[in-house]
Amino acid sequence: MTEEHETQAKEPHVEEVRQHMKAARAAWKKSMEEILPLGYREHRRTARKEMLLAFRSMLDAAIERIEKK
Repeated sequence: MTEEHETQAKEPHVEEVRQHMKAARAAWKKSMEEILPLGYREHRRTARKEMLLAFRSMLDAAIERIEKK
């Protein structure tokens, strides 16, 4: 038995807590979708993608510098 399974066996409420947290997150996400306009959510998603692409470019450049040495 892994450590995680042992912890769950000792404390049966762990899974219940996880389920409540998952439900809370889903409810929070739904409330935000109703509050924020669709255009904002699309813009936020695009901005997040651009930031990830920028990080990818920085990592690629760092890898290239390491490979040149």
